[in-house]
Amino acid sequence: MRIAVAGSIATDHLMVFPGRFADQLISEQMDRVSLSFLADRLEVRHGGVGANITVGLGRLGLRPLLIGAAGLDFSEYGGRLGEAGVDTTSVRVSETLHTARFVCTTDDDQNQIATFYAGAMAEAGKIDLAETHERVGGLDLVLVGADDPAAMLRHTAAAHALGIPVAADPSQQLARLDTEQTRLLVDGAHLLFTNEYESALLRERTGWDEEQVLERVGTWVVTRAADGVSILTAGAARTDVPAVLTDAAADPTGVGDALRAGFLAAVSWGLPYERAAQLGCALATVVLESVGTQEYKLLPGDLLSRIDRVYGSAAAREIEPALAGCA
Repeated sequence: MRIAVAGSIATDHLMVFPGRFADQLISEQMDRVSLSFLADRLEVRHGGVGANITVGLGRLGLRPLLIGAAGLDFSEYGGRLGEAGVDTTSVRVSETLHTARFVCTTDDDQNQIATFYAGAMAEAGKIDLAETHERVGGLDLVLVGADDPAAMLRHTAAAHALGIPVAADPSQQLARLDTEQTRLLVDGAHLLFTNEYESALLRERTGWDEEQVLERVGTWVVTRAADGVSILTAGAARTDVPAVLTDAAADPTGVGDALRAGFLAAVSWGLPYERAAQLGCALATVVLESVGTQEYKLLPGDLLSRIDRVYGSAAAREIEPALAGCA
């Protein structure tokens, strides 16, 4: 199964604040917030949702295609992606702009305050999905993730026109999208990914209730942090998959991207959605235990041990053969 992931490519600046954001907020002053947080630690890492998801897919043994725009400083990052098994041929490299920046501070409760600078991502709308589709002899699935809004709309329309199934994953860009844009991204999607907060925001943006969303998509995957994942399909009972919990949480950045990578890899192997969510949850916890979105080590034995412990031996046995190609 040939999977393309359209989404942001960025450099992450990750900082840690040794306290709680909530303790610094005064309810009577919320309309005039002016705060700074003294961080104890700074980590500069490669990231971006498109790149993160493709790295996860590559480490699980697939050869995903990354579709996105990067900047003048992409050479070293591009080499790292290639080593992870990612096809970067369709990445547009800007001649004038730098790669996008994600600056994020995390507190002791794993809450985050972040700012994203688009940079070269603004050129993502100039990428032609049809050219990639033709070059590789056909795509089987395109995930349209957070990116320049014009690019997200263009890639979605192109995939539908080419008959390629779409996994819609608007995530943080929901804050920038209006009703018409959100509907265009969601309507007709084979898969829809949101977290729990985004699911409420998506309903508000589209004006559709849960049933109306499910009438327009194949399956809706809702991530619920420590409460796991819910899988919703029109006319079927909801499937709830518990999370793989850990006492060694280090950094939540990129956890959702890892879950998507595990889910899509399992789908490409022909496994049912429940197994896909279980693999996604296990990989998400591996990423949660490391600092940086792509710094984790993927060990098949470790993944299977987590799956066996939480979901049982039958789940581990069904997933095990597919992990033989993990890097």
